[in-house]
Amino acid sequence: MIYGLYLSATGVLTSTYRQDVIANNLANSETVGFKKDLALFQERPVASQETAHAGDSSNDLLDNIGGGLLAMPSQIDMTQGELVNTGSNFDVAVQGPGLFEVQSGSNVRLTRNGQFQIDSQGNLILSNDHGQQVLDVDSKPIQIDPSQPIQISPTGQIEQGGKNVAQVGLFDVPKPGDLRKDGNGLYSYGNLKALTPSTSTIRSQTLEQSNVDPTTEMTNLMDAERQLEANMNMIRYQDATLAALVNTVGKVS
Repeated sequence: MIYGLYLSATGVLTSTYRQDVIANNLANSETVGFKKDLALFQERPVASQETAHAGDSSNDLLDNIGGGLLAMPSQIDMTQGELVNTGSNFDVAVQGPGLFEVQSGSNVRLTRNGQFQIDSQGNLILSNDHGQQVLDVDSKPIQIDPSQPIQISPTGQIEQGGKNVAQVGLFDVPKPGDLRKDGNGLYSYGNLKALTPSTSTIRSQTLEQSNVDPTTEMTNLMDAERQLEANMNMIRYQDATLAALVNTVGKVS
């Protein structure tokens, strides 16, 4: 019976974790370039396998029940989001797996957010609260003349007055599974030297929307809530059974 409580408690924890991941996806369903997270799980070994020692005996009944679930680190779903025309020359979207490089403090980060603007010093920056500098193909800040209009080509070339003044850096990561979210649409990658120039296309006057489908996520959220409630009910039932066992069956008259 205690083993059943353990399994139900594990179910509560994993369902809560899944709810948190889905809720964060829903909260960012309108965030430019956001990539949703996937809540992953793995089967936990049964107790006799997890704590096996020489001479330990197993229980076939408990072993057949299984060991429950363990939550694994969430995985980023890098599938393409919908591309929406904005009409602004400072808005660009990546069609393909490429990512932009930006300077975030003393570190270089990657992003799919192509919402750019020019600051007072003529730096091309992300249009967000932190204004990270957008980097070129050599991982250097991009400076342009704020008094002239710009055009950005499909290869990332920035043109002003008919001349190429810079090229936006666009890179592929060899192992997308190693990307880690740092907030504000930024990603860190352990080995930046392994990045390669991307063959992805840059779409000007366009932004990539979040790849979160609110309808699907709401369905998944309701499913997680049902699983959470079922496991909590199982805990109540087993607790009531244990109380009856202790207070009634075990009573010495």
